[in-house]
Amino acid sequence: MAICYESVDKDKLTSLVFPKSDVLCKKEAMQQRIAELKLALSFGNLDYFKIKIYFADNKSKKVVEANVCGVTDERVILNHGIGIPINRIYRTFKFYN
Repeated sequence: MAICYESVDKDKLTSLVFPKSDVLCKKEAMQQRIAELKLALSFGNLDYFKIKIYFADNKSKKVVEANVCGVTDERVILNHGIGIPINRIYRTFKFYN
């Protein structure tokens, strides 16, 4: 069974509501998520690669294509200071230029 993610424009992220709960349950998956985000940050800073970020707000699962400009303890920062809480991200991948 395929999981469907609604595509969302990064400019619409500011209007989304994010619950405080984590979308991942396993510690290994959370560690993998952080490793993927650090790699995405490296690619974004070096070559301006875009990635797909799979996440959930309070209504549904979504995906956004963007450059990662920063990673804090709690948020992933995209272009123009737009952020997504790390605890709402499932994973990131599909690096491309």
